[in-house]
Amino acid sequence: MFRHALRRSAYCRLPDFRGVFCSRTPQQAWAILRTAPASRRCFAREAVFGGSELAARAAASLPLEDDTVYALSSAPGRGGISVIRVSGPGCLDVYNGLCPAKHMPKPRYAAVRTLLEPGRAAGENVLDSDALVLYFPGPKSVTGEDVLELHVHGGPATVKAVLNAIPKCASRERIRYAEPGEFTRRAFLNSRLDLAQVESLGDTLAAETEQQRRAAVRGTSGVLGKTYEQWREQLLMARGEIEALIDFSEDQHFDESPTELLSNVMALVQEILSSIRMYQNGSQRSELLRNGIRVALLGPPNVGKSSLMNQIVGREASIVSAEAGTTRDVIEASLDIRGYLCSFADTAGIRTHASSHDIRIAAEPSAIGAVEEEGIRRARRKAKDSEVIIVLASVERASDGQFWLHYDTETLRLAADAQQCLIVINKCDAADSGTLASLVRDFKVSALGSIEGLGSAEPLAISCRAAESPATGLTDPGHIHALTQRLVQSFSNLTSLPDDMQHLLGVTERQNQLLEQCKQSLDDFMVEAGSCGQGCEPDVVLAAEHLRIAASHLAAITGRGNAGDVEDVLGVIFEK
Repeated sequence: MFRHALRRSAYCRLPDFRGVFCSRTPQQAWAILRTAPASRRCFAREAVFGGSELAARAAASLPLEDDTVYALSSAPGRGGISVIRVSGPGCLDVYNGLCPAKHMPKPRYAAVRTLLEPGRAAGENVLDSDALVLYFPGPKSVTGEDVLELHVHGGPATVKAVLNAIPKCASRERIRYAEPGEFTRRAFLNSRLDLAQVESLGDTLAAETEQQRRAAVRGTSGVLGKTYEQWREQLLMARGEIEALIDFSEDQHFDESPTELLSNVMALVQEILSSIRMYQNGSQRSELLRNGIRVALLGPPNVGKSSLMNQIVGREASIVSAEAGTTRDVIEASLDIRGYLCSFADTAGIRTHASSHDIRIAAEPSAIGAVEEEGIRRARRKAKDSEVIIVLASVERASDGQFWLHYDTETLRLAADAQQCLIVINKCDAADSGTLASLVRDFKVSALGSIEGLGSAEPLAISCRAAESPATGLTDPGHIHALTQRLVQSFSNLTSLPDDMQHLLGVTERQNQLLEQCKQSLDDFMVEAGSCGQGCEPDVVLAAEHLRIAASHLAAITGRGNAGDVEDVLGVIFEK
């Protein structure tokens, strides 16, 4: 029909991938139209399946398309209120079966109803005398279908009785218990959610910390899905322009030369590539919030790493002893610090013959055994895998009464490569304030100043002993809270984004992998199309194929559209 309509006019005015209207012959217009994305066509299949072959296949996997499903939507077990959700065309039958003498409540208004068991004599069939009932007519509901919610008293017997009564209400429609995730699947099939929003919904339900909750909320807004779809449509429209060039460049007039057209497409692709890199950066930050930020405690033996670990986690996670080298393996503990999920690792003390020991120490360092060597190796590996490294030094007193700082130079160099590094000096209560200030000043100049990346580091003096036995009247004995505040600032540096980019925290690992594949295809396009500026003739067929593959990866993120099949790549340009 579209093709016959196009033939009736000599020339058509169609927008290109930049939205600029250009003259096109009927043959050119048809070539462009048949490669346009499916999400903008208003056919019946679009209304049912959202123009997506992926959605169509998912719909076909449902046991019965017109089934009405129900399930307990609140947590199982005893509670004050339990929510039972019913979705599908049989919602009215369910309501009439449970509340035969009452009219359906006004949509989206709550009403108190007595729920009765169908088929039982009056007086013997009361399931719940004071249930709250809400009705949401489709398509403006959570699943896009008619939805009935029953808020009943949360006793296990009451919930079980209502769930058993719902299938008895069936008259014309089949009513069955919902499969796992079926409400969300129906919302996807009815275009109430895209796959990016579904992922964020799962993250919202799984969130355990405040920062995980905030990151999940960013993804449920739908901004990510709309952006991916916009990129996909731009790529497919650009592909339509290139395929029109392939089919009709020899015998038809184009407003733009092939070189100019490819240059314009390259500019568009370059913009999308820049945006993809920004989104991948957001994915790295969101993964830290979801999976936790890894923190490693490093330092030479007996500087107080295990004591600090116990102070931070609030329990005896590590064994504390005056004997150096007590910790021989990596000890880990997870906790929530100000809304950030963290994984702390107490490592074996790192010592080498290059360690910075004061000349007042007469004894040579003891030999490093095989077990200690393995512990040091694991400590170094843990440091390389961690986002935040806390390097500990300690204030020690020599036999002649002089104070010195015990630290390891190799550990400092190792920490300089970390994304975030904190320098901590323990046992600061051993020396007076003047001596401590002098030691810190010398340490910053002689040790930190000689290592690239640590010259501006500001050491924090703490005392685990003072924190364990706090003196009265002190708000932060041992300065452990100050260290926690610095940790929180480091976590914020690793995960924060500007206000106008907060939605990027919703980018998941799956989306990141597909974005990487899309980026690779676009890079291949840039290489192929860029050959026209090097005296070579670009292969426009291969360039168009790279765009098709890139668009298909974007379609896989949201589940909308299928760029791989020409018959399903329908008319954005025609509709405009």
